[in-house]
Amino acid sequence: MTQTIAFHTLGCKLNFAESSDLLRRFVNEGYKEVGFKDKADVYVINTCTVTQIAESKCRNAIRQAHHINPKAIIAVIGCFSQVNSKEIEKIEGVNIILGNDDKHLLIEKVKESEKRIINDEKHEIDNSVIDISSLKSFYSSYSSNDRTRAFLKVQDGCDYFCTYCEIPFARGRSRSCSIEEAVSDAKTLAKQGKKEIVITGVNIGDFGKERNETFLDLIKSLDKVEGIKRYRISSIEPDLLSKEIIDFCFSSRAFLPHFHIPLQSGSNKVLKTMKRRYLREEFEEKVNYIHELMPNCFIAADVMVGANDETEDEWLSSYKFLESLPLAFIHVFTYSQRPNTLANKIGEVIPVHLRRQRSEELQKLAYKKKEEFYKTNINYECKVLWEETKKDGKMYGFTNNYIRCQREYDSKYINTITTEKIIKLSKDKEYFIIENL
Repeated sequence: MTQTIAFHTLGCKLNFAESSDLLRRFVNEGYKEVGFKDKADVYVINTCTVTQIAESKCRNAIRQAHHINPKAIIAVIGCFSQVNSKEIEKIEGVNIILGNDDKHLLIEKVKESEKRIINDEKHEIDNSVIDISSLKSFYSSYSSNDRTRAFLKVQDGCDYFCTYCEIPFARGRSRSCSIEEAVSDAKTLAKQGKKEIVITGVNIGDFGKERNETFLDLIKSLDKVEGIKRYRISSIEPDLLSKEIIDFCFSSRAFLPHFHIPLQSGSNKVLKTMKRRYLREEFEEKVNYIHELMPNCFIAADVMVGANDETEDEWLSSYKFLESLPLAFIHVFTYSQRPNTLANKIGEVIPVHLRRQRSEELQKLAYKKKEEFYKTNINYECKVLWEETKKDGKMYGFTNNYIRCQREYDSKYINTITTEKIIKLSKDKEYFIIENL
């Protein structure tokens, strides 16, 4: 009888790339994928630890899986597992716990658990989490379950140790694949028919330093891979986003006018408390340079509200700074205290109700920025990559500068790139109506 498996992934694009890679391996071993809300023989929960909410979602997912099938094997992997495996051991139904450096052992661990069940052996939790603080191993992965787009993992870990962030403890130190390996994976994805690759990692601008390779070297090599029509850079730190990288993306064959740049705060005082490696002036310089070079470029920023030391004056300064920038969108995060971080010992703690209030205010600015950006693109001629999803007789795709477009569903357009003219914004302001050129 074929074993069924269900994945539930929380957190970042990197987690989704790794989950897709693991699922592909299970399918190759004869397992059948089912939905997470369906009854499965094996449930895999790939976790996140960025916020308390993410950890709560992980606990809920474990309980949900155990409720659906109390006899199922439940494997909990990823960042929350890495930093708090002992807590996960206490949750009923868990069989396997793996951290970030041993996810590749998942199939082996699942098969061991299946053998114990067949032999009617006593249930024991297999907690294989190990310390990853000094590990240098890197396991490449890429997503392949989307017909159109793929996420390509090129880097993992982080050496920055920002005061608010638990990721270095969950992911370990910065390490990456080689350019040769990344290019090989991109060629594989091209053979699968993928048109677009999103380059992902924890801190991708740090790529290649252990081999004297650079992120600029990487994107120049990827740009030469035949078959891949478009590349997006998932997220890159402002201090690592050089003008040379920006210039190359502008002149390259396939890199798109789309940058996602973590700012975290528009206050230099708060940035210093966070131990970020730049000041707001450097961020502003990079954003303005991109905008001057590529006026239609989609520029997004990550911003955390309510972090320690964000007084009312610092908050207002940060808000006004963001308001002044040519950003297309702001990803807003409310500060969440993490147990292993230095932030617990420094700076003034901001009350939770103020954090939520500021988050709501910044969310309003974020949507205002997005609407303004959309409106500036009316009558813009662009290239749209159409996706397979069908909803209410419509299909959707994204322009090169990350604007969502809609057209009448026609299967012949799936995974094709067409030239369109943006006509008007939809009533819900979530996508554009286009005119085929």
